[in-house]
Amino acid sequence: MVDKPKLLLVEDEEALRMLARHELEDRGFEVTEAESGEMAMEKLVNDQFKVVVLDIRLPGIDGLEVLRNIRKDNLAEKVIMLTGVDELKVARDSLSLGANDYLTKPYDFKNLINCIQRVLKE
Repeated sequence: MVDKPKLLLVEDEEALRMLARHELEDRGFEVTEAESGEMAMEKLVNDQFKVVVLDIRLPGIDGLEVLRNIRKDNLAEKVIMLTGVDELKVARDSLSLGANDYLTKPYDFKNLINCIQRVLKE
């Protein structure tokens, strides 16, 4: 049996998080959810993830700070940032902080899956 890639989905919008989790699990990912930067950090310290799908705008610790901590402490292999269209500069800046890619919201789930599969192959 092939191991399912473990993915941490960090999104504060509950409906979007639940939809994304369903789509990702249907495509063979083992999904753990976090609704804040603090919750994401707790899960990252206590578990190993292949991919983190990380919203930039989060309550408390924002996604860029979580990204800095992931790279500083080597807490995950791949990170994909989620950003609103008005934050494209921030998303591009996240690449220089070590993100593997980013998607603008609202995003199509097919694009999310393709992005995850692409960064896993890198």
